[in-house]
Amino acid sequence: MGEEGFRGPQVCSVVGITYRQLDYWARTDLLRPSITEARGSGTQRRYAYRDLLELKVIKRLLDAGISLQSARRALEVLRGSGEDVASANLVLNGTQSVLATSGEEIIDLLKGGQGVLNIVPLSGVVSELDAAIHDLASGTEADAPGHPAGGHAVGG
Repeated sequence: MGEEGFRGPQVCSVVGITYRQLDYWARTDLLRPSITEARGSGTQRRYAYRDLLELKVIKRLLDAGISLQSARRALEVLRGSGEDVASANLVLNGTQSVLATSGEEIIDLLKGGQGVLNIVPLSGVVSELDAAIHDLASGTEADAPGHPAGGHAVGG
């Protein structure tokens, strides 16, 4: 079932965004579904677990007052990291985004004079996402797709 992915309405429910946001982000290439893109009337986008994680990060950043442009840059850092994002922190200042894997790295950024705008602990994003997927699955068991086992080691 994991290959089937998540349909748009499921994604919106799990991530906490509107279908309009999801559609806009797909059309503007912020985040396109990695399993299946919509191809005309009657087809549906299918999103992978990693897509949901990235969407949840975007939502968290927007909720914290980060601009969509900055969220886009942060997402590029996240995609290019190759790290296990569940144990990392996304650190944003005015123009840069950095993935810090330890508290020491965050302290070094602060000591270096970086005016940190926001720190997003990604482990919280992963656990929130997993809980929302579990809630979706328990509410509509036959309709809910699975996700990768463990769901946490999400490399680039």
